[in-house]
Amino acid sequence: MTKLVLQGNALTKDIASDIAEKVAGSLDYKPDFSTITVTQRLGQEQLKALREDYAFDINEIPEEFDPSEASLLVTDMDSTLISIECVDEIASFINAKPQVSAITEAAMRGEIDFETSLRQRVALLKGLDFSVLEQVFEQRLSLNSGAKTMLEGLKQKGIKTALVSGGFTFFTERLQQQLGLDYTLANMLASQDGKLTGEVEGEICGAQAKADFLLQQCQQLGISPSQTVAMGDGANDLVMMKEAGLSIAYHAKPAVQAQAMTQLNHCGLEGVLGLLQ
Repeated sequence: MTKLVLQGNALTKDIASDIAEKVAGSLDYKPDFSTITVTQRLGQEQLKALREDYAFDINEIPEEFDPSEASLLVTDMDSTLISIECVDEIASFINAKPQVSAITEAAMRGEIDFETSLRQRVALLKGLDFSVLEQVFEQRLSLNSGAKTMLEGLKQKGIKTALVSGGFTFFTERLQQQLGLDYTLANMLASQDGKLTGEVEGEICGAQAKADFLLQQCQQLGISPSQTVAMGDGANDLVMMKEAGLSIAYHAKPAVQAQAMTQLNHCGLEGVLGLLQ
C-alpha cells in the first residue's frame, strides 16, 4: 500500500475523485488536502502525467517513510524558508546584484561548485558597510507563504526544526530567535572595522556540510535519518536530501525536483504538513 497526497487551491472533491478512479485508489477527501491509498506504487511516468494535468501538488509518499515517526525537519533558508537570496540583496547595495545573482543561479542549478561560487560572490561584497546586513533583514527579508503555519504545525507534532544554509549566520541566527527554531548552521561573513572583508570565516557550509549536520542532529537526538525530512530548492541541498527519510523540493530547480522524493510547486510551506499526515 502507498499513499498519494493532493493539495492546492485548484483541488476539488470532484477532481480528487476522478484521480482516485484513475489510479484505482481509495479517496480520503479533506478541504486542505486529500489522500488516495493505492495498492501499488505509481510509476514516475504516471506521476509526471498527473502533475502535468492538474494545477496542484500531487505527491507519492515513500512506503519506507512513516510520517508519524518524523522527528526532525531540516530546511534550507534562501528561497525556501524565506523569499529572497540574501547575498543577492546585499550585493544590490553596491550595484553588483546582477553579477552575484548570475553566480547564485548557476550554483543552484549545479553548474558551479557551491564553495567556489560562494567565495566569488562574497569577494564582490568587500568594503561594504556591515550595517547593510541589518537593512536587508529588516527591509527585504520576508518568510515564504505558509512558513508560520508550517512551523506551528511541526511544533504541535513535536518535530524539531533546523535551519541549515549556504547563506550567512547573521540571518539564520536572527530567524532562529524570531521563529523559535531549534538548530541552525550557516556561514559567517568576516568583517573588520565595520566593513565586510570579502571573505568567509572558517569552513564553508556547503552541500556535504548540510548533510553532515543532518546526521549529527540525528545522533544527538537519538533518531534515525529515516525519521527526518529535508527540504530545499538548490543543487547544494541534494546531498542532505538524500540522507533524509523524506525529501521535499520546494519551488525548486528542475534538477532538484527530478531527484527529490516529493515536490511542492503550487502550495506554500503549509504543504509540508499535508505530506506529514
